This record gives sequence, C-alpha cells and structure tokens, in this order.
Amino acid sequence: MLPMLLLQISTTTTEQVMTDVATEPAASINLLELLFKGGWMMLPLALLLVGAIYIILERWFTLKNASKLPKDFNETIRALVAEGEVQQALMVCQQSDSPVAKMIEKGISRIGSSLKNIEASIENVGKIEIYRLEKNLSVLATISGAAPMMGFLGTVTGMISAFIAIAQEEGSVSPKLLSSGIYEAMITTAFGLLVGLIAYLGYNFLVAKVQKLIQSMEYNAIDFIDLLQEPQNKV
Repeated sequence: MLPMLLLQISTTTTEQVMTDVATEPAASINLLELLFKGGWMMLPLALLLVGAIYIILERWFTLKNASKLPKDFNETIRALVAEGEVQQALMVCQQSDSPVAKMIEKGISRIGSSLKNIEASIENVGKIEIYRLEKNLSVLATISGAAPMMGFLGTVTGMISAFIAIAQEEGSVSPKLLSSGIYEAMITTAFGLLVGLIAYLGYNFLVAKVQKLIQSMEYNAIDFIDLLQEPQNKV
C-alpha cells in the first residue's frame, strides 16, 4: 500500500511540474534586444547601414533632380540657335541644373569656334557631370561587400568567445549556455547580410539610373552637334 501511495504522489508531483512548465510564459526577446546581443561588431555594421541608406537616398534625390529638363528644352534650344539668339539660348540652359543643360550651355558658349573645339568642351563638361552623378557609388559598392564579411567576422569572434566560456564551465555544459552563445554569434552574420543586401540592391538601382542619364546626355550632345552642322548653322 505504501509503495502505491508514494508512486501516486510522485506521479502527481511530476504532472504538476510539467503543467507549471507548460503554462509558464516563454521569455520573449524583441528585435532591439536581439541586435544588442550581437556584440561589439554590431556597432560598425549599424554605421554601415546608416551610411548605405544615406547614400541611397541622397543619390536618388540627386539623380531625380538631374533628370529634370524644362518642357520642350531641345525644341526651344534648336529654335533659338537657328535664329541666332545665342544669349536667349544660354538663359534657357541656365534655368536648369541638369547635366544636359550644362553641356548644351557650354556648347552654345563656344559657338563661333571650330566644331572640334565645341565637341571637346561639351565632352569635358560631360565627364565632370558623370563624375558628380557617380559620387559615393563606389562607397556603396564597398559597403555591399564589406558588411557580410564583417558579419562573418563577428560570428567567428562570437563563436570563439562562446567556446571559451564553455571550456571554462565546470562539469556538464548546459544546452542553454551552448545555444545562447551560438545564436548571439549568428546575429552578426544575419545583420551583415542584411546590410550588404540593402547596399547591393541600392547600388545596382542607382547605377541603372546613372546609365540612363548618361545615355540622355550623349543623345542630347549628338543632337546639338548635328544642329550646328546644319547649313544655316555652320560654325
């Protein structure tokens, strides 16, 4: 009778413990706390993320403004140059801050010199404007490659720290200690890959917009040179 009673009490106690464990709310970790658990490498990765977002937004607004031209810009310039209204054509170009307008303005200011000199002056302005359009894109490309590598570095250093802590632990190692060390080390890899992905997508998006603008610049430069080569506009 006594063994049966002890077995019943033990079974009841075990069931009660399991019920308490099951009903106990699991500890939750929000995203901010999770990021702080990534270690010291999260700071440079966060700086890279801020830098990448800043460059993407700044370049996007710059390229958006650079692509704007006054309405009927080409037709207006063609008509004014054909009529010999050089100063009026220059004023139209000065109303816009786009690379195309600056190139055409330079070409108009050289009217009267040889066609070769006009082409060279337009080309020089175009090179300067392309350099301005591509500003900081190389930095963005560097971030897209460096961020994942820094994330992996943070993971390696975190794993080293975790295994050092395990080696210093006396007796059996708890699964909680092992798993917490590993997941904290993996946070930097995930965050580094995220930063690299954002920078990579932003870089390719901006490069595509720059290439589109360069094509527009080349088209307008050729169109302006063709205008000067027309019989009534010989230079």
